[in-house]
Amino acid sequence: MKTIAASSFLVLFALAIGVGSPAFADHSEVTIDSAQGSGVPGCEETTEGCYIPGTATVDVGGVVIMTNTDNVAHTYTSGDPAGGPDGVFDSSLVMVGSSFEWTPEEVGEYPYFCMVHPWMKGVIIVQEVGAVKDHHDDMMMMEDDMMMMEDDASGTGMLSDGTMVKVWTSTPTAGEALEVSIAFEGAEHVNHDIMVTQNGEEVLHDEGAHHHEGTGTHTTAPLGSADPVDITVTFQGYGIDQKTGPIGEEVAFTNVVPEFGTIAMMILVVAIISIVAVTAKSRVVPRF
Repeated sequence: MKTIAASSFLVLFALAIGVGSPAFADHSEVTIDSAQGSGVPGCEETTEGCYIPGTATVDVGGVVIMTNTDNVAHTYTSGDPAGGPDGVFDSSLVMVGSSFEWTPEEVGEYPYFCMVHPWMKGVIIVQEVGAVKDHHDDMMMMEDDMMMMEDDASGTGMLSDGTMVKVWTSTPTAGEALEVSIAFEGAEHVNHDIMVTQNGEEVLHDEGAHHHEGTGTHTTAPLGSADPVDITVTFQGYGIDQKTGPIGEEVAFTNVVPEFGTIAMMILVVAIISIVAVTAKSRVVPRF
């Protein structure tokens, strides 16, 4: 038997503040993780890539933190596999759980790769301090920007430890991929699986996703129609090597479709071992 806790409906409205004034992005620090399992080919074919994020933006004079969250050693070496290192930065071997920091001094785009695993490639964009925020920034800054996008469907739920789980999607369109963004509020080094289905057909199944700051974006295969989608997020723990938290819990969002920011219905499915924890934190209604 599974226990289900239903969330209440919420409505979000985005209000424009300071109309006509530019929005500025804060990129004083960015963290790049190595994808789980990137020591073997295959990560380059995924939506997230081998370095997460695959394209990172930072200000001149800011800090780029390059962290090895995989289970083998990697390098962060500027340049590309074809031309080799270009000498801008080189972390040498970064062991598991270790990191390397780089402070850029000039505006530009800096490609980089792993000397040991050359299929691992990424790009760091260095911009002037206070540069105007672009569309990519709007999509990635989940906490502030995604909730102001009126066209996007949203859902909210909670793990049994009290962590809020939120999702945003682009508008479902036949023949086009759907972008699904997720945020685990106040959490870091979050691991999870995510499955998206439409009319019973699986359009996305990402396993072992890791989000350093608790937020990330996933992209489905092209949709078969403009119908709503169902999203199931399976929590796989906090941490890099040792995982903690209510591992195995599922947060399911049903009939997710844009309605001017209306929060879609969510159900939290919890394993029997977590029933006591859930009962203490939410009003639980058993379904038989």
